[in-house]
Amino acid sequence: MKTSLALLSIALSVVSAQAEIEVASPFGSHMVLQREASVPVWGTADAGETVEVTFAGQTVSATADSAGAWNVSLEDLKTSAEGRELTVSGSSSGESIVFEDVLVGEVWLCGGQSNMERQLGPRPGQKEIVGWESEAAAANYPLVRELYVKQARSLTPLTEADAEWRVCTPETVVDFTAVGYFFARDLYQSLGVPVGIIHSSWGGTPAEAWTSREGLAEFPYFIEQVNDQLEFAGDPEVGQSKYLAKLEKWFEANDSLKVKDALEGSGIEWEPMTLPTMWEDAGYNGVDGICWFQKSFDLPKDFRGKDLLLELGAIDDSDTTWVNGHLVGAMSGWNTPREYVVSAKILKKGENVITVRALDTGGGGGIWNADEPLQISINGKSGSALDLKGEWKSHFSTVFDQGPRPPQDLSQSPGAPTVLFNAMIAPIAPYAVKGFTFYQGEANAGAAKVYESLLPALISDWRKQWSDEELPFLFVQIAPYEGMPPEIREAQRQALLATENTAMAVTIDIGDATDIHPAQKEPVGERLALAARALAYGEDLVYSGPEFQSWKADGSEARLTFDAHGDLVAPGGKLIGFEMAGEDGEFYPASAQIDGSSVVLKSDSVEKPTEVRYGWANVAKGNLFNDAGLPASPFTSGDY
Repeated sequence: MKTSLALLSIALSVVSAQAEIEVASPFGSHMVLQREASVPVWGTADAGETVEVTFAGQTVSATADSAGAWNVSLEDLKTSAEGRELTVSGSSSGESIVFEDVLVGEVWLCGGQSNMERQLGPRPGQKEIVGWESEAAAANYPLVRELYVKQARSLTPLTEADAEWRVCTPETVVDFTAVGYFFARDLYQSLGVPVGIIHSSWGGTPAEAWTSREGLAEFPYFIEQVNDQLEFAGDPEVGQSKYLAKLEKWFEANDSLKVKDALEGSGIEWEPMTLPTMWEDAGYNGVDGICWFQKSFDLPKDFRGKDLLLELGAIDDSDTTWVNGHLVGAMSGWNTPREYVVSAKILKKGENVITVRALDTGGGGGIWNADEPLQISINGKSGSALDLKGEWKSHFSTVFDQGPRPPQDLSQSPGAPTVLFNAMIAPIAPYAVKGFTFYQGEANAGAAKVYESLLPALISDWRKQWSDEELPFLFVQIAPYEGMPPEIREAQRQALLATENTAMAVTIDIGDATDIHPAQKEPVGERLALAARALAYGEDLVYSGPEFQSWKADGSEARLTFDAHGDLVAPGGKLIGFEMAGEDGEFYPASAQIDGSSVVLKSDSVEKPTEVRYGWANVAKGNLFNDAGLPASPFTSGDY
């Protein structure tokens, strides 16, 4: 009897030790599979186990390798709006995995930063998407689906992501990416087939974060950052110390307000700001840079002679903090609560002054978390505390434009090279897609020349991950905004010229001068869908506005030639936005006249034109369109 029980125990332990079959993260109920293509299905099982996948009359199988990985392909699936089951079973596993309501149609990956992340419904601190309520009410599209990939970062490529498919209904669509939704809606309405979008985005993140280590091989600076991440992964305190030292050197070279002057406080134009708050919510929307904060407090009698604990809550992204001119702490991490011990030796009777230098490199910024203490108290003693919430003095010393950007805190930043590719793209590839849409570039605006080659590198990298060098890649040009220099739009235009099977949705007519998140998302999705219909589906339609080709001087005039994709037109009657420079190199506004597929420029200030440009400003203005209603991109004929 004991022997039988022992054998039974061993048998049960063997069964429990067997690994269950797992299917990769992109697969789930309500998914859309790419039609008329080879569709990989992959996952893990016990080494040597035979795994069988059944769908749409096909049954394919594979044997898990020594690492437990298996991979099969479904071939040439036909369009189907009928929800069917996809079953995965193993030769030695228990119950099969059954995914329900699986459709076959068109699948696109929608990536980028905050303008792709922005959902159709309301978002605190941002303007409402134009027409969102009526659009949501009408969004009864059960054949449109979204796979939402939860935001995550990783120093090395992952095989799993937290992702879930959702069916488009008036209730769910408010959480869909707005641009992705309008894109999918238009594709569905034009093609009449199911459409799935894979939404993988994170606000405020640069292109290098979305590119693999291999894809960044031609960028030594980024590879150095990747190596630094890996070196200090096991010792975050050393990594943090190294970063703060590097950051302090950057402050010394680039902050217009020096520490000594800030601590003295004289001659500074302070403005009041009520804390805690994101400074975007205090009237500085879209501002990234350095802001100094200062607040005075009278030392309570019972606090004298004691070490105090200064709690500032979370500061986005990093801070350096002084009390009475003495450094008490520095830290990075947008969501990390700050707690600094203040020695009794640096405190004094009467007025004491707290000074905080806050650095924000993208997204929200400031001393922001209202759910955490903003106070000073006796260290190690609960009870009485001096509340610091309320009015502080603030001063923006440096606002980022085209100048040098600060080093990143690689230990925590979602903007560090490769970390979002590793966590939010690698686990999705090679789920079969028709192509990519991408709305990103704001976080790279300070290094436009690098972005000119970085974006093509990302495009090539993603195509390699999907083993298809011709997958369409459609991206959005950054809209006019007071904080976005024209160089980033030119970098995107040059990237377009340098890559095949790509398209750029121009947004010069739908920007917002004071908001980096334009509320008009429907035209963006519509223009991306036009490009997809032309490049991916071969429809004979106009998907681009006029494209600048060349120019030549003709006396005091300049003749610019365009590939108009139709007829050139100027809504409003008079062309605006053109400039020309003469031998002195200075640009002057130019009158502009349409002449067939050309535009002729003239300026009383220029006798011999040497350069021309259009829409060359942070808040770009211009009205050159074609008769299909699509705008021309801003451009310059010279270096930038």
